[in-house]
Amino acid sequence: MKPQRTKRVKQSAGGGPLRGRVALVTGGAIRVGRAISLALAREGCHVAVNYFTSRGAVTTTVREIRSLGVDAAPIRADLAKPSEAKRLISDTVSRFGRLDLLVNNAGIFFRTPLTETTPVQWDRLLDVNLRGPFLCSQAAAEVMLGARGGRIINIADVAAVRAWPQYIPYCVSKAGLLMLTKALALSLAPHIQVNCVAPGTVLFPEDFPPRLRRRLKREIPMGREGDPDDVAAAVLFFATAPAYITGQVLFVDGGVTAR
Repeated sequence: MKPQRTKRVKQSAGGGPLRGRVALVTGGAIRVGRAISLALAREGCHVAVNYFTSRGAVTTTVREIRSLGVDAAPIRADLAKPSEAKRLISDTVSRFGRLDLLVNNAGIFFRTPLTETTPVQWDRLLDVNLRGPFLCSQAAAEVMLGARGGRIINIADVAAVRAWPQYIPYCVSKAGLLMLTKALALSLAPHIQVNCVAPGTVLFPEDFPPRLRRRLKREIPMGREGDPDDVAAAVLFFATAPAYITGQVLFVDGGVTAR
């Protein structure tokens, strides 16, 4: 599914500080990404919804966004490939005429015990979860600096600060995303704000070990797992927060990292 040719966006139906702005949400068709895409749309933001394999889901998500009175476009790209990450940004600008907000949400997650982890698995996790956000941010920054304004929001994980021995490459990729946030914030100040949302337990993968799932839920002080809308609300905070806030990480984890 290819983006349409250049189409300048019109004023959106929604109100608030995001009215008429353009956001790109990577991995924005399903799960947490879908919640973020819809939350931005409700605030009047036009949304470029990136996907890789979720072709059916992206059609549904784009339809829902458009029903809210704003524009949306599905853009396919494999963020592990530098050329596609760069094209994703250029396609967004070609489609909407601008880019105000980049949400680096796309990520992959699978079990990688130390003695069984292969170099291919390591590279795949780091390529999608860390190199992809860097490449997208690099390309987006060029556009945003030209407009003298913009925001980048990275989606990390509590695994960035709480080691999971059966998921080492994943933890490393998310820890790197925290440092990427801080380094980008300093590099792109004062025109672009870069912040990070780090969710806790939100939407367990279907193949997540039940015993580990029960243990993790018992560790949450708020007594429940998170909801995608909790994460989306945190993204909205950074999307509309004072420009003086940059280089920050907001944990949305029910209090887990407060222990």
